[in-house]
Amino acid sequence: MSASLLSDGVVTLRSWRRADAPAIVDCIAGDDVMAGWLDRLPQPYTLADAEFYIGMEGEEKFAVTDAVSGRVLGSIGLTWHEPDVAEAGYWIRADARGRGLMTRALSLAARHAFAKGAARVQLRADTENVGSCRVAERAGFTREGVLRAAHWNPRLGRRQDWAMYSLLADER
Repeated sequence: MSASLLSDGVVTLRSWRRADAPAIVDCIAGDDVMAGWLDRLPQPYTLADAEFYIGMEGEEKFAVTDAVSGRVLGSIGLTWHEPDVAEAGYWIRADARGRGLMTRALSLAARHAFAKGAARVQLRADTENVGSCRVAERAGFTREGVLRAAHWNPRLGRRQDWAMYSLLADER
């Protein structure tokens, strides 16, 4: 399944293009909420950071766009562990939050992973990141448990507990 076919008519997932770098900066730069949860995102976020992200290897990542206008809304990626386990990660621009768009994107990404042979798609979200947890739950993922004090986040000034979610191939 090619990235250009990952659409539900509301959101489309497609490969990132070098020309998308300014749109990524527009999504991330100055977003204190996103930067808090994702402490590896540089702040301030620059064009060079966006270009590095687009060219970075090791993750199958997609631009999440509005299916009609093509506007970049966010990003979703799959990192493969073992041959048949994919881990999803995502972010969405502030003005697109709370509308179910990332839930749609996660469902499309999971469907893509299963089409590629995944037996399991999993993700981690800070237990206090209500938005990310809701995305997983509304996309049909099961909360399996909590990885306690799993990561030190200097921006939040605390260790993060991560909720572990999964969706299995036979549950979709």
